[in-house]
Amino acid sequence: MAKVDKSKMKCNKPRSTPNQPKKSHVVKACEGGKEKIIRFGQQGVKGSPKGSARNKSFKARHAKNIKKGKMSAAYWANKVKW
Repeated sequence: MAKVDKSKMKCNKPRSTPNQPKKSHVVKACEGGKEKIIRFGQQGVKGSPKGSARNKSFKARHAKNIKKGKMSAAYWANKVKW
């Protein structure tokens, strides 16, 4: 697994991580002068179409964490994968 160089990544631009065994994406989340590397999404799993039961369940189950904003993995999973 390759190390992520935070200084070379652009803020709030998610990218896939094919060589990472567990997480499918990584993003350098920037908000209010803070920077944080966040890995999110289960490797090899795709989201569901908008309005499907699986899609609605994910959004309902993670609604509290999605509301936390850019510094949470749920926010990015919701935006990129769902």
